Amino acid sequence: MKLSGIRVLDLSLFLPGPMLTLMMADHGAEVIKVEPAGEGEPTRHVGYRKNGESVWFRNTHRGKRSIQLNLKDPSDHAVFMALAAEADVVVEAFRPGVAKRLGVDYDTVRAINPGVVYCAVSAFGQDGPYRDRPAHDVAVQALAGVVSLNEGQDGLPAMPAMPVADALASLTALSGVLMALLRKRETGVGDYLDVAMFDSVLAWTPNVTGRIFATGEPHVVKDERSWGGNAMYGLYRTADHRWLALGGAEVKFARNLLTPLGREDLIHYAELPPGSGQEPLRAFLREVFAERTLADWEAWFADKDVCWAPVRTLKDAFDDPALEARGMLTRDADGNEIVGTPIRFREEPAVIDPRVPGLDEHGSEIRLRHPRT
Repeated sequence: MKLSGIRVLDLSLFLPGPMLTLMMADHGAEVIKVEPAGEGEPTRHVGYRKNGESVWFRNTHRGKRSIQLNLKDPSDHAVFMALAAEADVVVEAFRPGVAKRLGVDYDTVRAINPGVVYCAVSAFGQDGPYRDRPAHDVAVQALAGVVSLNEGQDGLPAMPAMPVADALASLTALSGVLMALLRKRETGVGDYLDVAMFDSVLAWTPNVTGRIFATGEPHVVKDERSWGGNAMYGLYRTADHRWLALGGAEVKFARNLLTPLGREDLIHYAELPPGSGQEPLRAFLREVFAERTLADWEAWFADKDVCWAPVRTLKDAFDDPALEARGMLTRDADGNEIVGTPIRFREEPAVIDPRVPGLDEHGSEIRLRHPRT
């Protein structure tokens, strides 16, 4: 597999760091999870459980090895440093400054392992005015200005459905780690990677910053193309109080939808800029979609080249056989659901190891290689 022979030492908790190292583990890296003293990784104890394990923990830590270390204890610290001396990658997600106080920061590790790729994931980065501000995903999204974009029909912001800041930081970190490993092949030297969740969110706004950069004005959310201002890019209620999504703003999709509905006269509204000018088309679509059930519309759309989808629950999505066909849902021997990897290679594909490590399960074995002082 692509990352066979790569050893990763993971100090991170919760979601961004563990997802980064999970994707590396799926593709052959040896990931050693360093769990803190006490109850270990917090997600062992968070949320719903199945067959004795947290579903969250199972799907972020399967295929990894676990050692529990108290980094404030000199003997455990020595074990960590021995591991770090052999690691290709170290990942941490402490608040800025904590790794240095614990004596596991980049400079300390680099002194014994110049080739290490050291990745620090934090809310706002290792420098800057927000450096010491505590935050999880929603607070980062709020400060980055994107929670305000989740505006409901009542005009009020809604809680974001997905941990966008966590997810983008994880993928940013994965990209950076792989770049650094590639460069290390040529130079033998590692690097330090400072990934901020805040930065990662802002980096993904080019498609929606047009108004603020061009005019200096904030968005009127409901008038913008991506958030309902385009009639062909929005949500519509059906007769059975379910919803469907139109997801293609290209005029060809408007033509392919409106012609069989006998309303070619409305096509020109789809050619107008997003906003109030398209309201006659939106009004028609609200009215017409409310006349039939979602099942009726699914049958009607079957032979139409229109970008659309039913609005499903997440359960409905995971019940779809398409996920198993793509390898995005498998099950272990006990019937536990395993979410697959989205990184698909033709050669050397990922191998999903569904085993979940017990707390400190591999501690004795690892300590035999790296004795306490």
